[in-house]
Amino acid sequence: MEFRAIQKETVILNPLKDMERRLIPSEIRFDPLTGRSARICHFMKLQWDKPDFEKMVAGTEANCPFCPERVMKVTPCFPDEILPGGRMVASDGMVLFPNLAPYDSLGAVATMGGRHFIPMTEIEKDRIVRAFDLAMGFFRHVKEIGHPEAVYHLINWNYMPVSGSSIIHPHLQVFSTSSAPNLMREELQAARAYMDKNGSNYWDDLVAAETEKGQRLLGRIGRTTWLTAYAPMGVAGDVVAVVDGARSTLELTDEDLADIADGLRKTMAAYDKMGIYSFNMNFFSGTEGDDFSRFHLVFSPRTFFNQALGTPDIGALRNLFNETLCMAFPEEINQSLKASF
Repeated sequence: MEFRAIQKETVILNPLKDMERRLIPSEIRFDPLTGRSARICHFMKLQWDKPDFEKMVAGTEANCPFCPERVMKVTPCFPDEILPGGRMVASDGMVLFPNLAPYDSLGAVATMGGRHFIPMTEIEKDRIVRAFDLAMGFFRHVKEIGHPEAVYHLINWNYMPVSGSSIIHPHLQVFSTSSAPNLMREELQAARAYMDKNGSNYWDDLVAAETEKGQRLLGRIGRTTWLTAYAPMGVAGDVVAVVDGARSTLELTDEDLADIADGLRKTMAAYDKMGIYSFNMNFFSGTEGDDFSRFHLVFSPRTFFNQALGTPDIGALRNLFNETLCMAFPEEINQSLKASF
């Protein structure tokens, strides 16, 4: 397991100190699996001010399509040949229905209950579990009917507008697809090549190496290991959770889902202390026959480069080069998060 990095250094003359020479370090890290590069730079204190949530949320409930009084009236339905009844309904107003703006043949939205706005630290473990259960029911159903898209079963969670969410009401993006998204496809291809070369599973080896090193290990809940990513995509780092023995989403047990929800709650609580209140979370999955795969998820906090101006945390470097940057060393971020675990 190679954790490769290139150390860089910039020399400037500092006008605030009579043009005294100043050395600014940075680092280019390479993901041990795919070789994807990430820059550790722009060092700053990882602390942001939270907005006035009452002001942000004000008026958004009036026409929210996910609130209980509207969700069964204004959301679409699947045809009966895909899902008899058109929607799936669970407790506390959780409803799964087709996405009006789908990005795949089997794209759905799952609302996370009737409450319109839930601050990140108030999202209960049970709520997360029940929303995951609803999505899992959809995944199992499309597999049972033999739908050709029932290959990879994925959940995306965009929480709050900074993450790209256009609706305040908490919800999940749920989809089954035969077309693996870019990074997931690259990971699967690289993991297969790793097993062919080394005779072992990359994710098992990663967990073993990170557990031994301890620098980026957050903890273990059940059979799920929680890590800060070596080459993160988020400006405040990423958290990765790897489930032992599970190759695909449908191999997750009820206990796994509860453990994942527990870990997500701990992660949210840790980032909340930095003033971060928004995130993306994605499932990464192989198929049930992919012995080289391990189910894992990535939690990536979302924030601003300049909070006063509302400057998003994705600029030209990420958007056009797909080159990510993180504003602190992941090992230091690990120490900030670890207390919650």
